[in-house]
Amino acid sequence: MIPINQPILGEEEEEEVVKILRSGVLSSHSGETEHVMQFEKQFAKYIRTKYAIALNSGTAALHASLIALGIGPGDEVIVPAFSFAATANVVLHVGATPVFVDVDPEIYNILPEQVEEKITEKTKAIIPVHLYGHPAEMLELLSIARDNNLKVIEDSCQAHGSEYNGKKAGSIGDLGCFSFYPTKVITTGEGGIITTNNSELAEKLYSIHAQGKNKNSELITLGHNFRMPEISAAIGQIQLKKLPKFLKKRSDNARYLTENLDANVILPKVKPSVKHNWYLYTIQVHHRDNLEIELRKNEIGATVYYRTPIHKEPLYINKFGVKKLINSEELSKKVLSLPVHPLVTTEVLDVITKIVKNHTK
Repeated sequence: MIPINQPILGEEEEEEVVKILRSGVLSSHSGETEHVMQFEKQFAKYIRTKYAIALNSGTAALHASLIALGIGPGDEVIVPAFSFAATANVVLHVGATPVFVDVDPEIYNILPEQVEEKITEKTKAIIPVHLYGHPAEMLELLSIARDNNLKVIEDSCQAHGSEYNGKKAGSIGDLGCFSFYPTKVITTGEGGIITTNNSELAEKLYSIHAQGKNKNSELITLGHNFRMPEISAAIGQIQLKKLPKFLKKRSDNARYLTENLDANVILPKVKPSVKHNWYLYTIQVHHRDNLEIELRKNEIGATVYYRTPIHKEPLYINKFGVKKLINSEELSKKVLSLPVHPLVTTEVLDVITKIVKNHTK
C-alpha cells in the first residue's frame, strides 16, 4: 500500500538517536537540552521569526498558545468547522467557546467575511487553519483582527514551508503552531513548535511548556508538561535540513497530477499569493467513496480529510446544538486526498491518474 503520507527517515536520524540514547540526556525539567535549543533556533530562522518554542505535539502548541494569550472561561475563539478536531478541542480545554465558521470551497480555509459576522464582545482570538498546506487569506484576517483587537493564532500544523505573500506560514499572526506528527511534511516522531516575534509571549510559553516554571525554577504560573524530548529535537534538526528537497518533490508530484487529471474532477486551487507545500493533494469528486475503494484496491492509500466537520461531531452537537455550515458539510462528502509525498513515483501517479479518469468518465 502506498500510504497517503509517510515519514522519511534515514541513517542520519538513526545515528543521532543512538548518540542521544548513549549520552543518557533525554530531557530536562526546563526543556533546555542541547538539541531542543538548537532545533528551536534553526526552526525560528527557517520561519523567519525571533522565537520558536518546541513542544511534544501540535495540539500542545495550540493549547499553550491559548493559555499564553490568557484565553479562558467566558471567552470565544473563532475556528473553521472544516479542520482536524484539535483546532476546536483546545478551545474547550481552556474553558472557552469555539465559534464555528464556514470555509472557502476552493481553498478549504476559513471565510474572512463570516469571521467578521461572528465577532462579539466575548471574542478574543481567531485560529485560521492553513488546511492541506494552502495558507488562509491572512491579509483580510489580520485586518479584521486589528479592527477588533483580536489575536491571531495560525494553525500551521499542515503548512511547513508554505508561504503567503512571501512570508512563511507561522510568521504572519501573533503565534504560529506546527505539528511534527509522523504523517506531516517533516516529523520528529511526535512533536510541535510555536513561532512568534513577541518576546512577552515567548517568555510565557517557555514557562507554560515546563510546568509553569521560570528560568530560576520558580513556579510562576499554571503550566503543563509540554516539553519536546531531546531525541525528537535531534530528528527534527535533520528533517529540517531535508525539508527543501521534500517540498520540491511534493510540488513536482502535485504538478504531474494537475497536468494529467481531467476536467471531470475539481482539482486543488492555488491562489497567486501562495506557495503551497502540498501536504495533501485534495480533489473533489462525486461518488467519492467508490473512488476511494477503487484506489485502495490498487494499493493507493487515498484518504478523506475530513468525513465529518467538527461542528457535526457528537461532542459539539451535544454541547452547542445542530448548526448548518453548508460548504463544510458539502466538502466532507466530496473531498479525497491523493498521495504526493516524496516516495510516490511517476509510475504510482500514472496508476492514480488512470483510476481517477476511469471513475469520472
